[in-house]
Amino acid sequence: MSTDRLISSEIEHFYTQTSEEARLQLGLGPLEFERNKELLKRYIPNAGTIVDVGGGPGAYSEWLAGLGYQVHLIDPVPKHIKQANKKAASLKKPFKAYLGEARKLPFANEFADVVILHGPLYHLQKREDRIAAIVEAGRVLKKNGIILGFAINYAASTIAGLLNGFMHEPGFMDMCRQELLSGIHTPPESMPGSLAEAFYHRPDQLMQEFRDSGLEMIDIHAVEGIVWLDKKYFENRADPAKKNALMELLKITENDRSLLALSPHMMLTARKP
Repeated sequence: MSTDRLISSEIEHFYTQTSEEARLQLGLGPLEFERNKELLKRYIPNAGTIVDVGGGPGAYSEWLAGLGYQVHLIDPVPKHIKQANKKAASLKKPFKAYLGEARKLPFANEFADVVILHGPLYHLQKREDRIAAIVEAGRVLKKNGIILGFAINYAASTIAGLLNGFMHEPGFMDMCRQELLSGIHTPPESMPGSLAEAFYHRPDQLMQEFRDSGLEMIDIHAVEGIVWLDKKYFENRADPAKKNALMELLKITENDRSLLALSPHMMLTARKP
């Protein structure tokens, strides 16, 4: 890695060549976006300062700024910062965006009421680096402040592969085997456009990393939960009554630890003592 690059060339190339904003509009993206906003609203205070670490082009920062929060977005991808600044400049309630990295945030101690961790928990493959990012988030957080950490489940690729019939595509089984055994995600060369190098958590690993960082865990939630396993999910989501039934099912099961690994993403909530 060069001295002026904040992340690996593979990760930077992936996000430069793909559209993070489009991802939230396609496939399961709308469910992820809707649920993340719902979960965030449960824990953020009525007002205050929020640091959105790994906030990409600013989808969540835009929404939070619109609610009246003072929002500071940090991301290591130059493309995302350009997009975020362009977006912020067009808003009546703008947010601020900075090129930066999760293990060295450009804020004073006890700066924020809330810190959101998106990308750092996905893309820091070494445990010590993830711990460093969580500890750094805790440093800039006020006492009794809230950290919201989003992670990808270790079984996500395996379940998607089984459901969609590409488990036996070249390299896919090896990728899943590595994720299930070690959490390390390395996409096969035969699948261009797949998420760049990443780490996929077991739920208990995620909880332990926050505890080992000196934080007080509040809860852990499934984001998409089990409802995406509905064989006719996209058809049923388009029907308001059926969508409401699916969302009710999701809320009933969102804290069920025995089902948590079936959700592609999960969110952990912790407090700074």
